[in-house]
Amino acid sequence: MKVQIDRKLSLSLRQQLKGAIEHGISFGELPIGASLPSVRDMAARADVAPMTVAKVYAELKAAGLIETRSGSGTLVADSAVARMAAGPEMGRLRSAIDQVTDLAFGLGVRPEDIPGLINGRVAARLAQGRRKFIAMVGLFADATASYAERVTSQVGDHAVVEATTLDQIAADPDHGKRLRTADLVLTFANLQAAVTEALPGVPILSIRFIPSEATRMALASIDPMARVGVVSRFADFLPVLTLGVRRFAAHVRDIVAANLDDPGITAILADCDIVVLATGADAAAAMAKPGALRIEYRHIPDPGDIDRLVMPLLSPSVAQLSPVADGIVLIDPRKEAS
Repeated sequence: MKVQIDRKLSLSLRQQLKGAIEHGISFGELPIGASLPSVRDMAARADVAPMTVAKVYAELKAAGLIETRSGSGTLVADSAVARMAAGPEMGRLRSAIDQVTDLAFGLGVRPEDIPGLINGRVAARLAQGRRKFIAMVGLFADATASYAERVTSQVGDHAVVEATTLDQIAADPDHGKRLRTADLVLTFANLQAAVTEALPGVPILSIRFIPSEATRMALASIDPMARVGVVSRFADFLPVLTLGVRRFAAHVRDIVAANLDDPGITAILADCDIVVLATGADAAAAMAKPGALRIEYRHIPDPGDIDRLVMPLLSPSVAQLSPVADGIVLIDPRKEAS
């Protein structure tokens, strides 16, 4: 693909590169399954730093527009956006967007301000009796995207759910500004303080996360004679992770646990037949002995919390965020300030 970056524009290099790829996907220039250059190759083509490309790819991956396949590299994902690009109406939509852009230019609007105007209008339209806007905030792009998919499958047409991470919010002020229009932000209990600081004034609800069915089945099928290594990226999560492995693989007796930064982790994993990795501890897979089975301990949002805590906030009968089931109260800072 051809990418043109204009350093004279007020738009950042990251915004220009991300916009070029999104445009290619949205309007059929990059069809489903099309290969994207590697991070290093794209950086050379666009004349930007590899870190800039890596951030753009991470954001597009979190949005479900691209995916990474082992042995195939980075590809355009089978997303709703990519499927719509093949439809006959996309030409009309592109023309309409061009007209809006030309009008904005004619009024003297700066290029970097146009996305904010559009996002603000979209948020206003969503608030006019249409679907709510929910942001799912986590630490890791891939995992957070899967959490958002789970929430989407449960809330249905009641809300649009967008996945993002704390790093993405910190790296892109415009992104954070748009997320502050969210009706609700979902996150982990241990991240609530950080998310509140990153998105002040937005209603934030921490929900529980439970091991996915695939994780439980994988642990239950472990050979009882296997030696299992359990690895977490965060030391405070290691006891919880180990307890979960022992619960779902109760038939296994030989289980050892280590944190990713443990100086002796290589020696520990060298003797393990199976390595159970917490999300974010993928680097430990390279330390396992050849042929060792890797199992990612993946979580999903607790469906009970979504049904009990989130759905009442999306009901048409609830005009504003208010007290919800079982005496749990969600405080909306915007309402409190009014």
